[in-house]
Amino acid sequence: MDIRQLKYFLTIAEEGQITSAAKKLQMAQPPLSQQLKQLEEELGVKLVERGPRSIHLTDAGVILRNRAQQILDLADATTREIGDYVKGLTGTLSIGTVSSSGSALLQNRLCEFHRTYEGVKFEIHEGNTFKIIDLLSKGIVELGIVRTPFNPANLECRYTDSEPMIAVMTRELDFKPGHAMIELGELEDKPLIIYRRFEQLITDACLEHGFEPLLFCMNDDARTTLLWANAGLGIGIIPKSAFGLVSSGNLLYKEISSDSLRTRIAAIMMKGKYASTLATKFFESFGQGER
Repeated sequence: MDIRQLKYFLTIAEEGQITSAAKKLQMAQPPLSQQLKQLEEELGVKLVERGPRSIHLTDAGVILRNRAQQILDLADATTREIGDYVKGLTGTLSIGTVSSSGSALLQNRLCEFHRTYEGVKFEIHEGNTFKIIDLLSKGIVELGIVRTPFNPANLECRYTDSEPMIAVMTRELDFKPGHAMIELGELEDKPLIIYRRFEQLITDACLEHGFEPLLFCMNDDARTTLLWANAGLGIGIIPKSAFGLVSSGNLLYKEISSDSLRTRIAAIMMKGKYASTLATKFFESFGQGER
């Protein structure tokens, strides 16, 4: 039993058909069938039940599928780890980020990391927190930069300090001129523009203060919130560090005095998965450990 045979078997298991598996592997069907037969003979057990249109794994086949995936993951991790050792701290670091982390990420950590490791290049994937976690689980990115709240199960997490939410508005909509801070209750009956994944957080906080928020617009990007607020369509609610994502002299902000409306940027990696030296170094430079 070798790595190639395990790859063949996993492809057959995934496709559910030898014909489809052969096509995916870009090989003829008879040699693939022969490889499967040899594997069954070597192990002395039947791995699949062959039907007229598809195959189904036996109990032994299920065991081998799970073990084969672990073996191939380990082989891949070993190859990458040796490659990292040979290359040193160079190469490309693939990071998934939420839009609201952009300003803080560029102003501090990425620039500092680039100065320390000049040979490193970056590949950035953007999306909301749930998309970034999905990209991380699929191995498309090695490291994610997301915002709380999120479910930290199966994740290694390092956090920055918490920061407040702010109410962003044009001067025409400034309902409390000259004040840098406001109470959450003062946003009652104000048309709010919010990032969709903060909907529950904001709604719950408002209900605790005895009112239901007037959600004028929900969107999936902090920059959209800023652009709509800049157009004078309502009052945006965003994390404080995201204010600089859109340059506009037309906007002002007021910090919302509420312990319920605080958020943190977090660096995340999958538990139990190999991470390159680059990803590990960047992760370790990011804030505090899991708490």
